[in-house]
Amino acid sequence: MRRALELARLAETAGEVPIGAVVTLDGRIIGEGENRNRRDNDPTAHAEIVALRSAALHLGDFRLAGCDIWVTLEPCPMCAGAISHARIARLYYGAADPKGGAIEQGPRLYAQPQCLHRPDVYGGIAEKEASALLRGFFAARR
Repeated sequence: MRRALELARLAETAGEVPIGAVVTLDGRIIGEGENRNRRDNDPTAHAEIVALRSAALHLGDFRLAGCDIWVTLEPCPMCAGAISHARIARLYYGAADPKGGAIEQGPRLYAQPQCLHRPDVYGGIAEKEASALLRGFFAARR
């Protein structure tokens, strides 16, 4: 999660919402990303999607079975779906997202019967630091 937080800080420096993500396999980082929506003019360039794409290229396979993803904020519906489709084994996230989250908030995607793959989910990892980054970012813009 330390690296995901570093990536979130890099995103903030670039004017993006400070969210970072890393994909690991056997304890090694194989993919990483931070929010890049504004820089790439891409509505899908969330940290999780960037990290999943990076990991898939690294492995040469879009299935990331046995991999874990570490994210500083609870994933949105788009990212939660991508994590499921990639067959990620475990999702670790920092701050809960009551407005946009899709795991333990909102639509609770993995609890739906239509969800074909449900990763193990562990929330609240480095939650205070992840929340503080987001609060600071948005407070500076108000």
